[in-house]
Amino acid sequence: MEAMPVVPRSALLVIDLQEGVVAGCHDADGVLRRTRTLVERARAAGTDVVWVQHSEPGLEEGTDAWRLAGGLEASGDEPVVRKAYRDAFAATDLQEVLDTRRVQRIVVAGAQSDYCVRTTAQAAAALGYDVTLVADAHTTTGSSWGGVSMTGEQIVAHTNHYFAGLRYPGGSFDVAGHAEVALV
Repeated sequence: MEAMPVVPRSALLVIDLQEGVVAGCHDADGVLRRTRTLVERARAAGTDVVWVQHSEPGLEEGTDAWRLAGGLEASGDEPVVRKAYRDAFAATDLQEVLDTRRVQRIVVAGAQSDYCVRTTAQAAAALGYDVTLVADAHTTTGSSWGGVSMTGEQIVAHTNHYFAGLRYPGGSFDVAGHAEVALV
């Protein structure tokens, strides 16, 4: 009798869409609405949904600011990874959670585009996961550095552009809208 091949799976990774994180972010209501749609599609397809929630001063676990925003809610069997760094793999069990579920491809939605979303997605790529960034389901606030200011909308566009060109050996990386992204 031949062994059944192990089929790699996808997981929807929802990063830091918390009340205290999305406040003031570009198109936050739209991102939350599109993410709710993604979560519903993932659940209907039997695709794992993994939630990530950040904690730091002003965003303490259990507070209103820490809770998921916009009607998002983890179901009882969906893992919630708690993190204290921008990279959701740093000092967490995220890789173990994904590997236990045989996840090879991560579909990323969340906040903030230029911090936790980008850092986690890049770390996933470096760890060998295929990554799809959901172009219209991540958000951030405007930012300034060295005399240069960017709006949240510009940062989201730049993050999408960056991931559209991401390359790692043997990996697959793309950017797709919430309605087009495959959840298998």
